[in-house]
Amino acid sequence: MESFGASEIKTPKGYQYKTGGKEEMIYTVTFNPALDYVMNLKELQYKDINRTESEQLYYGGKGINVSAILSRLGVDNIALGFLAGFSGRQIEEMLNAESINNDFVYLKKGYTRINVKIKADEDYDINAQGPDIEADEINALFDKLEKLQSGDFLVLAGSIPNSLPNDIYEEILAKLQNKGINFAVDATGDLLLNVLKYKPFLIKPNHHELGDIFGVEVKNEYEIAHYARKLQEMGARNVLVSRSKDGATLIDENGEVHSMGNVPGKVINPVGCGDSMVAGFVAGYSKTHDYKYALKLGSACGNATAFCSGLADKATIDLMLKSEYLK
Repeated sequence: MESFGASEIKTPKGYQYKTGGKEEMIYTVTFNPALDYVMNLKELQYKDINRTESEQLYYGGKGINVSAILSRLGVDNIALGFLAGFSGRQIEEMLNAESINNDFVYLKKGYTRINVKIKADEDYDINAQGPDIEADEINALFDKLEKLQSGDFLVLAGSIPNSLPNDIYEEILAKLQNKGINFAVDATGDLLLNVLKYKPFLIKPNHHELGDIFGVEVKNEYEIAHYARKLQEMGARNVLVSRSKDGATLIDENGEVHSMGNVPGKVINPVGCGDSMVAGFVAGYSKTHDYKYALKLGSACGNATAFCSGLADKATIDLMLKSEYLK
């Protein structure tokens, strides 16, 4: 695996890597992972047998996506969450094949969900619900989280399955709030608002989600900064707002506003761009403690995934880092 260590990564002049002290570890949590089974055919015929031209199988889940990008950058991380049955074992095998460290809780019953994606004259998605998760299995995840140490990063991303309490994000942050852990939360609506009191290191709404929180339409960077600062007043340390084709804006905990554009080109795959941005941002900050570079690497990873058929590969990320549009 290509390393993202201080001796090998090419950073712009002026960026310095942290040295000395305990190496920070990054953990991700995926509550409801999935196998995405993609079937490609020319046209979907109703009331007839359809035959595919090709199929692909991908692992899915926002936290797992973050771990995958971190691993492709060569950044140590551990993927946590829940897996079940043969489909869960398949995800574990796929992660192990890519040297993505993982330590999932295996559920006693059920199967990790399998989502069917039909790519034809029109696209169809059939997403499964996922397995039931029992109280002792939730406690097993908490036991793993208790091992996190001061300075570590914990990325919580995505929706909560029906079998988990609606306040599971809050419960995790409440249990760990006095351990000096850097929480990164990629969620929407009340799920996001309810964790702000725990002062998360990073939140990442997009500009539409930011506007929805305050019941307004956010139209420009000034308004993004204005409403992002309101989220900081509510507890968030750093607010990273993705802006679709217009790039991203970061309002950091020091009050500085940083903006980054997008690399122009044909988007192949918008799925996972936000997860890739979170991964790049956390990776960049954990290695440099520089917010400007964290935003640059996050933007490079998000752009790279948009131009790949799956999650970004290291070569495409490196190409994005060299782009004149990410300055």
